[in-house]
Amino acid sequence: MSSVAAARGGARYAYATLAFVMLFWAGNSIVGRAIRDEIPPFTLALVRWTGASAVLLPLAWRHLVKDHEAMLRHWKIVLALAVFGVAGFNVFLYSGPHYTSATNSLLLQAAIPGGVLLIDRLWFSQKSSAGQIVGVLLSTIGVIVVVVQGDVRLLASFRFSFGDVLVLGGVLVWSLYTSLLRLRPAVHQLSFLLVTFVIAALCMAPLALAEWNAAQRMEFDAELLAACAYVAIFPSVLSYLLFNMAVERIGASRAGQTISLMPLFGAGLAAILLDEPLHGYHIAGMAFILGGIALGILTAPGGPAAANDPAHRRRGGMDSSHHV
Repeated sequence: MSSVAAARGGARYAYATLAFVMLFWAGNSIVGRAIRDEIPPFTLALVRWTGASAVLLPLAWRHLVKDHEAMLRHWKIVLALAVFGVAGFNVFLYSGPHYTSATNSLLLQAAIPGGVLLIDRLWFSQKSSAGQIVGVLLSTIGVIVVVVQGDVRLLASFRFSFGDVLVLGGVLVWSLYTSLLRLRPAVHQLSFLLVTFVIAALCMAPLALAEWNAAQRMEFDAELLAACAYVAIFPSVLSYLLFNMAVERIGASRAGQTISLMPLFGAGLAAILLDEPLHGYHIAGMAFILGGIALGILTAPGGPAAANDPAHRRRGGMDSSHHV
């Protein structure tokens, strides 16, 4: 098999795994909505990252023993990635919807792919092709179509609130996380994830304690325990692992654009699990989203295979020598 064919196969694999990542993250929103009255948001985040750390510990320990010196040498970027992409993003996204509508929250999150392109350009001088920019715009239009249910008149009622500012904070920190992943130390993915998850749990602890002091208590019945197990494993351990590997394989801008799939998958899961109907605007939104992602793949600088080329990854600052 030629190197170009192998690269294209690797890129296709990365996109397939990203589809599962977006499905798991959409499921996280569905689960969070289902148990919102049973557990406070920051307590859920603490349980999520503590549980994810417990799952990773036996798998990552031997790699962490080997990698701990490199992690300490590069502690600043490790800390930044943990604070931005794991702790900070969840703080903003869990607290924002308490002060704004779900529609506003989803609309603002559609800015993430554009945010990644912008940070890549400003921080790393990485140029985006016209096709990539148009692809992001098409996917964003698709998200808007789904969120406003095909009625653009709903955009006229959009108003910025404190909650919207919080959601925009989440957009910023996730865009930073995605773009800065190229700077992570050359350590095993599992040891990197374990350290960042532990840091996130430590960040969540005082916020959860504040909720407990406010008498926001919960009872862990079988349903709540199952929900906590889901958020600790699928949207946390598996999704972060697969997302980080995809960024390493195809680049930040391409991986970031697939965030547009989350509202679409969320609508599908809501239809399956919550008996919410699917409408024509879901199909129209899907067409825009998938068309935008396809355009971004085909028109990225260097073509579809370039992001999987080792020299391309080195130019982007990622070390490709450590794989799970």
